[in-house]
Amino acid sequence: MRALMFGWEFPPHILGGLGTASFGLTRGMATQSDMDVVFVIPKPHGDEDQSFLKIIGACNTPVVWRDVSWEHLENRFGSYMSPQDYYNMRGHIYADFRYLYTNDLGCIEFSGRYPDNLMEEINNYSICAGVIARTEHYDIIHSHDWLTYSAGIHAKNVSGKPLVIHVHATDFDRSRGNVNPQVYGIEKNGMDHADHIICVSNLTRDTVISKYHQDPRKVSTVHNAVEPVSKQIEDIEPERHTPQKVVTFLGRITMQKGPEYFVEAASRVLQKTSNVRFVMAGNGDMMEAMINLVAKRGIADKFHFPGFLKGRQVYRMLKSSDVYIMPSVSEPFGISPLEAMQVGVPSIISKQSGCAEILNYAIKTDYWDIDAMADAIYSIISYPAMYEFLKIQGKKEVDEIKWEYAGHKVRAIYDRLLGIK
Repeated sequence: MRALMFGWEFPPHILGGLGTASFGLTRGMATQSDMDVVFVIPKPHGDEDQSFLKIIGACNTPVVWRDVSWEHLENRFGSYMSPQDYYNMRGHIYADFRYLYTNDLGCIEFSGRYPDNLMEEINNYSICAGVIARTEHYDIIHSHDWLTYSAGIHAKNVSGKPLVIHVHATDFDRSRGNVNPQVYGIEKNGMDHADHIICVSNLTRDTVISKYHQDPRKVSTVHNAVEPVSKQIEDIEPERHTPQKVVTFLGRITMQKGPEYFVEAASRVLQKTSNVRFVMAGNGDMMEAMINLVAKRGIADKFHFPGFLKGRQVYRMLKSSDVYIMPSVSEPFGISPLEAMQVGVPSIISKQSGCAEILNYAIKTDYWDIDAMADAIYSIISYPAMYEFLKIQGKKEVDEIKWEYAGHKVRAIYDRLLGIK
């Protein structure tokens, strides 16, 4: 079985949970001896782990023919393009591509991020997907999140292979209901053309069925999981510059993540005790507003904004924390609490998150209930027995939530679509 997957980011160059989930799922699927994955992203950096899959860069895919020899392409791409690929490529170049902005090898440039011209990059990515779909061999197409749905549709039209789309979030989650019609249109079009839809939680599945009017029979839930903690992460030493307790929010500082509820809960906790500090790690369009809210509540001396953290920085921050909190207004899943619990950090999550469906040893509150949130924080930092119970039982629980299991569920969906028993 060979899957052609389309994604937008891949570790170590990630800006959110999408890349983390893509990595975990593909590595989990790689434990199946007869499963191969070709993973396409707009712009690889060259340091991605390709020990368990093949990565193709849309930015390295010629879409406009220029007078370039195969030897020239081989020097540029190494083993990416064979002589046969070269001749296949020559037979599938479209006249309309001559209007694209391309480099000297006929490749489209991509930022590899989420630029202001994101819709243009999504369209260009779809064009590259059509070329890749003609040169790769695969049994099924799998598109991760709305940015790649158009690419998946193009590949399906080219190849006739079944299309699975993976809904990691919808615009109803990202916008608190103030949906962008253009984004909604792309999402719904992807769902309408998909042969099957995978959602990361039942919460998301319900949204797909009710808001995008999809047949429940073609929508399945496959919950996310978490990567095992490596020896390098285990060896990270926490940084504690104060005996005070540390409560951490780590993620995009956007309205979806409910950062203002974290600040308000912190203010309530500080009315009861001064033996605590709060960290809001990340960046986003609400960061300045949160700094102002912290100042307005008079708790700036107890608050820290370290900015965006990645890789080892994330785990150093988690290991330095006594409580992790995710007060998201609408969270399709939320991998970060699982990562915190893996390293023994008790976690508080909103009931409006997908991971709340599978976690029994995290405290769950409504995102808007700042008093309940504050009481939970205060209890964990004040009562050692409660802290130890959540620390030990939480780690045991998440250690059994494995990507390998999620990979088997995805493979079962592939088999059904392909008529394999």
